[in-house]
Formats: sequence, structure tokens, C-alpha cells
Amino acid sequence: MFVVTNRIKTKQGMAERMAPSFTKPGALQEMKGFKKVEVHLTQNLTEHDEMSVNMYWETLEDFQAWKNSDAFKQAHSRPSSGEGESPILGSEIVIAEVASTLEA
Repeated sequence: MFVVTNRIKTKQGMAERMAPSFTKPGALQEMKGFKKVEVHLTQNLTEHDEMSVNMYWETLEDFQAWKNSDAFKQAHSRPSSGEGESPILGSEIVIAEVASTLEA
């Protein structure tokens, strides 16, 4: 299994407001190999907010299929209504293979 993490820096006060948008039901749940998505909010930052959007996939090929899909493009499109400046200051993608786990 693989975890694809998008570490997103946002303007202060925005990460908590944006987090639910990453876990709304939709096309992602229908993608082959998709397991789950979690959004983590980093604590104790003073200059910006930060969240980690962790997507769990069976294989990297399954993630690539999502990334290349029309559903991905639609999910990441910004409204053309010109709603102002983006709250996102930057982001970084980190891909990791799950090497070991322990559950309750």
C-alpha cells in the first residue's frame, strides 16, 4: 500500500475551513485501488496553516490513474467566477510505501 501526502500551506485560518472539501463523497471513492483519505491539521504554527491530505492507494499505478483522470481534473478546477485570491500558499507531494503497521 502507498500513502500519497499533499502537504498544503494556507493562509491563517483557512486549513480548518478547507479540510472537509477533501473528504466529500465523490468520484475518488469509485477509483480502483483507493482505500481512504485523511486530512491532518498541523498544530502550533504561527505564520500560516498547514494540512496534510493523506490518500491511501493499493498501488502507485492506481494513484497515477486517479491523477490522470477527468474526475481529478474536475475536483481540482477552480470556479471561473473569480472568487478572489487563492488561500493556498504552496504545496508539496510526498509518496511513501507503507512498510509496517500496528493496529489496536
